Amino acid sequence: MTQASSGAVSADDFMQHYAADDYPEIRESVRRICADFPGSYWRALDEQEAYPSEFVTAMTQAGFLSALIPEQYGGAGLPLRAAGVILEEVHACGGNAAATHAQMYTMGTVLRHGSAEQKARYLPEIAAGRLRLQAFGVTEPTTGTDTTKLKTRAVRDGDHYVVNGQKIWTSRALYSDLMLLLARTTPVDQVTRKTDGLSVFLVDMRESVGHGMTIRPIKAMINHNTTEVFFDNLRVPAANLIGEEGKGFRYILDGMNAERILVSHESIGDAKWFVRTAVKYASERMVFDRPIGKNQGIQFPIARAYAQAQAAELMLRKAAAKFAAGLPCGEEANLSKLLSAEAAWEAGEACMQTHGGFAYAREYDVERKWREARVQRTAPVSTNLILAYVAEHVLGLPRSY
Repeated sequence: MTQASSGAVSADDFMQHYAADDYPEIRESVRRICADFPGSYWRALDEQEAYPSEFVTAMTQAGFLSALIPEQYGGAGLPLRAAGVILEEVHACGGNAAATHAQMYTMGTVLRHGSAEQKARYLPEIAAGRLRLQAFGVTEPTTGTDTTKLKTRAVRDGDHYVVNGQKIWTSRALYSDLMLLLARTTPVDQVTRKTDGLSVFLVDMRESVGHGMTIRPIKAMINHNTTEVFFDNLRVPAANLIGEEGKGFRYILDGMNAERILVSHESIGDAKWFVRTAVKYASERMVFDRPIGKNQGIQFPIARAYAQAQAAELMLRKAAAKFAAGLPCGEEANLSKLLSAEAAWEAGEACMQTHGGFAYAREYDVERKWREARVQRTAPVSTNLILAYVAEHVLGLPRSY
């Protein structure tokens, strides 16, 4: 970075350095795609509770869904920050990347812990868009986030595992070819640590539905195409076991920092959309012969939301940088998830209040984005669990659960 004659860094040099990991070309490319999928497209999907097949196809053909797959397997081999930027821009443009993001973070489990044969078999097909890995079977009705208590069992039977159990909130299961499944292979009362005895499988859903796997849609507040999945003596080839039997919990944990960083980008995108939309409306909406944006009661919530989003984005950049450098980033990934989700929610509230009654009219897209932003405070990890993590692992307070 060069310095101006006064010894200070020039504004141009600073911006060039700051934008070095901002991927302007990727952002512009994503914006061009999103221009073909305006608010009317997403509203129609909402009304029909439909899957955004055309959008997913466009993103796949552009190579964005294979951003994190190494070049040797046909992907782009981009860093996590670049993948996050893709998701962020989708949300900043008013869309929703939920139909695509799971492939980014579930693929990492196969890449880091799969066998050479599994990677050679599946990753090129995923990169080419011929296979979709969008289903992630972890959460269960009776255990929620207490993952070590999950009840889905996989019992070895010759060259197969026989799976019985149930998963819930398994989004996109009806539109995925493969599922990453976490199941218990050793009963919890037979392991030394409760995190032992869990295993990860790559399940071919094309061969499973109707042959031991049943999928039922769940009607929800947001259109995430979520489902519950039932396993009744489903036979999964032993060759589809990822890594070693019994070590699946740590494999899943290994991908959680990446997941939280990626999803945080979506929240930042939402916050940017809300702020931009609120500013535009406040500048144009006339009440008492003046734009409502002149009123500090309108200005201040929008300005505060902007400040929160800027701060959250800085933490997110730090988390992504530490992840890329191979450094421990649990604190930063969790704080990014907490701060970005809260920033998006506050920005959504400011946008709703700015629009007043019109915020409830679907044609403005504010209520849709508001509903979608709210889920980030609950999933894929709740705000309270993040606070518990920070309290125990960062501040050294006694474990609360």
